[in-house]
Amino acid sequence: MNILNGGAHTAWQSTDAQEFMVMPLGAPSFTEGLRWGAEIYHALKAVLKGRGYTTLVGDEGGYAPALKANAEAVEVILEAIEKAGYKAGEQVSIALDPAASELYDEETGMYNLRKEGKKLNGEQMVAFWKSWVDQYPIVSIEDGLAQDDWDHWKLMVQEMGDRIQIVGDDLLVTNPTG
Repeated sequence: MNILNGGAHTAWQSTDAQEFMVMPLGAPSFTEGLRWGAEIYHALKAVLKGRGYTTLVGDEGGYAPALKANAEAVEVILEAIEKAGYKAGEQVSIALDPAASELYDEETGMYNLRKEGKKLNGEQMVAFWKSWVDQYPIVSIEDGLAQDDWDHWKLMVQEMGDRIQIVGDDLLVTNPTG
């Protein structure tokens, strides 16, 4: 379930990454997983309000607050999981869709993380995601690199492919002729 939006899904600078999702992997059924996700979504609203953020939504229906840092998105979601009565990493995990092609400058070969005030090369971008996977219960990253950054996709799979699901949506479905 997509519960927090940023990047191109908001008209303002919420986060650099586009989508933050929860995956209720410990739910005994689809129905229960849907209920868990809805409860976490509503708990996230309370967490955001408690921190003084607006609860406007982005293009995909997730909340889109103007957070102070990219990692804060994961932290408020973890707080919402706990507030809803679930255990992060055991019952509910996190999935990301950073849509990194939106962050990539083809001329320089750098990823521009505006919220971080950093420009990262492909190796550094892979290390950035790896540090998040090490720190947070992230089980899936979709479009963690630009669709044409072939060498670093290979590195990302080498570094994390045995630990998480790596999804190449833009990489695999973009029509090269337009």
